[in-house]
Amino acid sequence: MAEAWVRMKAPAFRFVVLIGIVSLFADMTYEGGRSVAGPFLAQLGATGFIVGVIAGFGELAGYGLRVVAGRLADRTGLYWPLTFFGYAINVLAVPALALAQAWPSAAALLVGERLGRGIRKPSAGSMLAYAGSQLGQGWAFGFHEAMDQTGATLGPLLVAAMLALGGGFARAFAVLIVPALLALAALTLARIRFPAPRDLESHPTAHVKGFGRSYWLYAAAGACTATGFADFALIAFRLSTAHVIANQLIPVLYAAAMLLGVVTAPLFGRLYDRAPLPTLIASFATAMSFAPLAFLGARSLAIGGVLLWGFGMSAQETLLPSVIASIIPGARRATALGTFDAVYGVAWFVGSAAMGALYDISLPVLAAFSVLLQALALPLFIAAFRSRTKETRGLPA
Repeated sequence: MAEAWVRMKAPAFRFVVLIGIVSLFADMTYEGGRSVAGPFLAQLGATGFIVGVIAGFGELAGYGLRVVAGRLADRTGLYWPLTFFGYAINVLAVPALALAQAWPSAAALLVGERLGRGIRKPSAGSMLAYAGSQLGQGWAFGFHEAMDQTGATLGPLLVAAMLALGGGFARAFAVLIVPALLALAALTLARIRFPAPRDLESHPTAHVKGFGRSYWLYAAAGACTATGFADFALIAFRLSTAHVIANQLIPVLYAAAMLLGVVTAPLFGRLYDRAPLPTLIASFATAMSFAPLAFLGARSLAIGGVLLWGFGMSAQETLLPSVIASIIPGARRATALGTFDAVYGVAWFVGSAAMGALYDISLPVLAAFSVLLQALALPLFIAAFRSRTKETRGLPA
């Protein structure tokens, strides 16, 4: 109890909480929009392949941009300006979807939202990691992800309420301007209270020449996971067009998947700080079976698949940045996070495009593709952990 009280009084804890509030409102905005992106694009005339490509290209562009954004942040120290600029694009693109009249304009805004997230993610993640050096990287990123998922639960529920009231997609997107503005207000407060987050770092991470072999093995594992992990837009497309679940209930199901992350993310973080490798293997292995359930199952099985999808997303968002923050020094952390995310994003695009094409050909093949690629990540996680152990002991990797 005393230890928890000391932690709550620490500036690092207050910083993590403030950034978590920013993420809560931001996720409420863009996850609310993403929860109905598939059905919305379908209403505007998009096919399954188009939905898969849009979702994948958005991730590719956003993740690819993180290389540039991360290096720029580390070289210039402009962590706060890049974070502000990225968040503004990230959250304001979503309410603008209310004005979209055709799928190409909607696609441009959806991709723009991902670009904004790509700009701010390395800087925000690097600042969060400074606080994590005091609190535990797993705990810091786990708490942050729990706040993310809280917003990602509330946003889809707000959208679902608007649809249930007969407001249509346009009004559902328009109401998301409220959490968007609240996110920017909370970010402004965080900047005022903590102008130099680097000062929160308690001790530097041991330096590794380059990024080290373990870093690239973790990147390969993340790439396999990303390639086999379907975007929710494609899952929602299937649930809608196959009449598995009514359109107005799809965002509710999405919210339930995000709510699961609220519970699991802090647990993932605490377990990672105590037992990194077992936590990685157990969490990613558990999430592997989401695709057969979500793409092949009837109503009850599909719901289970979506919940497993949410479990897997929570694991990725918590554990992957925790790994990188733990092995890379602070001065290069934004670059490392950005590069890692770029590899992940390219893999996500390839996987999304492939699964979008497979959707129009064979759902069983799509499901098998997803499971196989995720399974390939597991031995890579083991190899990366062993390599990291050798690097820290000064032995040949």
